[in-house]
Amino acid sequence: MTPHGRGGGAAKMSLVMVVDDKEMMRDSVGSTLRRAGFEVVAASGGEQAVETAARRRPDAVVTDLKMPGMTGMELLERLRGLDDAIPVVLMTAFGTIETAVQAIKRGAFDYITKPFEGDELVIAVKRAIAHAKIVRENAVLRAGASEQGAASGGPGGNPTGGGGLGRLIGSSPAMRRVKEQVIAVAASAGTVLIVGESGSGKEVVARAVHELSPRTDEAFLAVNCAALSESLLESELFGHEKGAFTGAERLRKGRFELSDRGTLLLDEISEISPRLQAKLLRILQERTFERVGSSTPIGVDVRVVATSNRDLPRAVAAGEFRQDLFFRLNVLPIHLPPLRDRAEDIPELVGHFAATIAAREGRTPAVFTEEALALLEAYPWPGNVRELQNICERAVVLSGAGTSRGATARVTRGLIEGWLCPRAASGLGGMSQGSGGLQGSYVDSSSGAYVPQVPNGHAPEAFRLGSLSDSDGLSSGTTVEPKPMEPGEKTLEQIEREVIVSRLRSFNGHRQKTARALGIGVRTLGLKLKKWKEQELVEAGL
Repeated sequence: MTPHGRGGGAAKMSLVMVVDDKEMMRDSVGSTLRRAGFEVVAASGGEQAVETAARRRPDAVVTDLKMPGMTGMELLERLRGLDDAIPVVLMTAFGTIETAVQAIKRGAFDYITKPFEGDELVIAVKRAIAHAKIVRENAVLRAGASEQGAASGGPGGNPTGGGGLGRLIGSSPAMRRVKEQVIAVAASAGTVLIVGESGSGKEVVARAVHELSPRTDEAFLAVNCAALSESLLESELFGHEKGAFTGAERLRKGRFELSDRGTLLLDEISEISPRLQAKLLRILQERTFERVGSSTPIGVDVRVVATSNRDLPRAVAAGEFRQDLFFRLNVLPIHLPPLRDRAEDIPELVGHFAATIAAREGRTPAVFTEEALALLEAYPWPGNVRELQNICERAVVLSGAGTSRGATARVTRGLIEGWLCPRAASGLGGMSQGSGGLQGSYVDSSSGAYVPQVPNGHAPEAFRLGSLSDSDGLSSGTTVEPKPMEPGEKTLEQIEREVIVSRLRSFNGHRQKTARALGIGVRTLGLKLKKWKEQELVEAGL
């Protein structure tokens, strides 16, 4: 996704915009900067400069102070309103200390007086660009801190083994195909769509694509589209102007703007609303967007990588996802197989996770026995690599790895088999029914959580209706009739809805914080809200 005049995200010359109403001065300054290795774009006045800056996003601006129409000071204020990270160097033949101080106070990076040497100009521009780069990197780090931390230990991630393909653990035929696809698409500037089940490592693959691409030295940011309400997601993606809505006390850049020249990961893209789907389609087509509360188009050079654990063609057929957006996203598709389809990778993944967790905890890496590995390879892994990672972490910690000097802990089958979901593992021979597993559990497809289920006739004696002890006030065999609801009493679903809505409002619509506070999955929360909105039981803006 490349705006006019820029291409591909490869390492390029810094772009400097020169603004002066005198053609001879524009040409002279431009020639000096070109000889110093900069790409130069010229503007003859303030309005043209603002339009060009919005479209091409220069790394620095060099402008004359005295110009007809819009002065250099006025241009400085307009540019800071557009992007306060663009450094501006003012030049004038009427330099005074008072003017210089005023310019710096208004946000100019530097101020040089005509006539000046070419080296003086070049040094000022280089310093301005270096300073702006540091400011931008800090903003990116602040915006992406949570995603970076989460992904570094994410399913299949390889924080200790380097980036790129080193993140992708496994040598099975299925993983070799994935690695070949990653290498093939990485060098392209096209949009990538990664599909796979929850927990299979889609974000890890997205990071590998970024790290193998020409954009590897630029920003990589991620947004979980299922974790935020529509209004918050719009502001997070596109940013907002000061005063755009209640609480917008200052200009805020969105993820598209912060990841300019880099890569933006849109996680769970199938969960965004139809209105935001239309806005996203426009930015993919035209490479421009407007901040919330602004009508000024801003050009960006961002490579979009999207992920989904849903069947998008089926969602398109059901009218839940725009067909034209799906075609725009499905340019370079990568299918990530579930862990059950590449069970031969499990020993390698187990070794990687055990070593990583032991290093983090300051322990000696635990060794999994052959019987334990055989059990893990036979298990169908409904939670995919994320579930395997959790099992490995629990095994390393509870095996006592490294608690004795020089001792190497062994993880046995007996230690881990009680942690695996018996229903999912029903085909595993020798599974102990009394091993402490979640008997009769199933995996909730919406949240990935284990949900206890008691089969008919197999409930513990103390929990069977008609089998209560006399100490409960009922004789054995008593049938308990359901008590009719009193007028005004609320159903369990009504109580659940009120609690969720109340907590969501207390977090200002932030779904991730709400889900964490309630102890449920973000996707579960999103599906409940979607159902209630369709039934008009909650506000559409939640």
